[in-house]
Amino acid sequence: MSQATEFFQPLQADDPATVAGYRLAARLGAGGMGRVYLSHTQGGRPLAIKVVRPELADDPDFRRRFGREIKAARRVRGAYTAELIDADADGVPPWLATLYVPGPSLTEAVTRSGTLPVPALLWLMAGVAEALQAIHAEGIVHRDLKPSNVLLAADGPRVIDFGIALAADGTAYTATGGALGTPFFMAPEQAAGGETTAATDVFALGQTAAFAALGRPLYGDGSAVNVLYRIVHSEPDLSLLPQALRPLFARCLAADPADRATPAEIVQWCRRRLTADADAAGGAAVWREIAGPKVTVPAPVPAPTPALPSELLSAPTPARPSEPMPLPAPAVASAPVLTPASVYAYTRPQQTPEEQKARRRRTALVAAVGVTGGALLVAALAWVLQDVRERLVEADEAGPRTSATEPAVRSPGSGPASPPAADAPAAGTGSGSEDGSEDGTPADSAPASGAPREPRPEGFPLVHLYTDNSMSLKSTEPQLENRKGDVRLSCESAGCELKSDHTVFMQIFGGHGTTLDECRLMLNKATSHEWSLAAAAAGTEICMKDDEGNIGLYVIQTKSTALPELAFLQGDLTIWRDAA
Repeated sequence: MSQATEFFQPLQADDPATVAGYRLAARLGAGGMGRVYLSHTQGGRPLAIKVVRPELADDPDFRRRFGREIKAARRVRGAYTAELIDADADGVPPWLATLYVPGPSLTEAVTRSGTLPVPALLWLMAGVAEALQAIHAEGIVHRDLKPSNVLLAADGPRVIDFGIALAADGTAYTATGGALGTPFFMAPEQAAGGETTAATDVFALGQTAAFAALGRPLYGDGSAVNVLYRIVHSEPDLSLLPQALRPLFARCLAADPADRATPAEIVQWCRRRLTADADAAGGAAVWREIAGPKVTVPAPVPAPTPALPSELLSAPTPARPSEPMPLPAPAVASAPVLTPASVYAYTRPQQTPEEQKARRRRTALVAAVGVTGGALLVAALAWVLQDVRERLVEADEAGPRTSATEPAVRSPGSGPASPPAADAPAAGTGSGSEDGSEDGTPADSAPASGAPREPRPEGFPLVHLYTDNSMSLKSTEPQLENRKGDVRLSCESAGCELKSDHTVFMQIFGGHGTTLDECRLMLNKATSHEWSLAAAAAGTEICMKDDEGNIGLYVIQTKSTALPELAFLQGDLTIWRDAA
């Protein structure tokens, strides 16, 4: 199966072409809540748009809960979650859009490549636990964590659909025979209809990881009723799981929610185990193999263009603004003249006399509007030409301009320059002052037109920093796939830090939209070649300057430093060359 058919299916006849202005490019899948489609932002960034099923959309209680949950989900900003970008609980139908994660689900990866080895399981559990920390911090319980809701990106897992299952609780969806959540991955209290808490998600995390280790649900197959009965009334068989991970699975799958590990404890447990036993480089290679090859996302769907008659399609291309506008050629008697009326007649069938009269009235109105617009355009052009003429007259009265080959001997603010005497020394030979000026005026007092211009900013969106690559302000492509660059991410200390041999750093606390001048000011006396990221978060702005005077502004978009082997930064970089 090709990559395109594995991830992206063509739209069907019953699929919409657009959702709230987002043009749909492909179908990604369907679930209990609705269908999921691929779309793009205006800037071309891929999105996953979920459209809610009609039976849910018709329930006013669902819309109310859905609206409440998407408000909370908007606040979730985690390195291992798919960020919610847009949503409308009152839409027809309701929908939401998240960042598209280019990678298979855990279900697809296990089905395709088999069970995960221990290092990959540790990475999986740590990443999902960190995602749960971000979700629970906003008061959200996922309630439907399962392998199909964990996507495997190249840099770690991503948890999706958080907060959505709660909106469906008690609606018509549960009355139609669909259980809230997925039976194979429910916690005992959830299966028994009891209260669901953050500990419920921890139990689901244990079952999700067990599926990745076994290739099947931990509590076996069969009907939903039988599986739920076993979850509530029996202990899981941990002997089937890797021995090194059984203590962690036992904590996650405890029957009493109070006895389960917290997401923070899971992250710490996995981190210690990875540091002690796992080869970071080998683990990274294992994870990339599981995630599979890089996914090529289809291009955005262009907006439809209206069909035009063949005469319009073959019309000559207008001249560029920098070229003189050609005058229209004299009309040839035998050549057809294209007018609004002829275009209208071309695109319409034979009309009745009443329709023809209405058409003539519309044509007259269009002609009147065109004449009025043409008159306004002529007046505007005349005004512009008069203004240009006045400016030229003022320049002539101010005195002759010095050409590029004539020496400028006038200081700012003086009168018209006098031509040099015939026996005057050539410019640069210096019979005047030591700095090369004739009358002792410093050379840097040349006209403003000769002053150096401010450097132009160069933008580089989504520059990644891992512990095995680097960044350079000197390179035309600042993200380097090795450690030879001058700016590197180091996680030898808690929270990680930026390090460099020739670049200094300064974090702009509370900054937003920092300018070049502000970076210059803050970096003027900066001496630190190391900068701790412990206090950095999404939106943090860091100014940096290398020894060649290049200045950069790095705005962090995503930060993940809980696991040193998986630590990374993702941010937007702006570089001003030779700006110090």
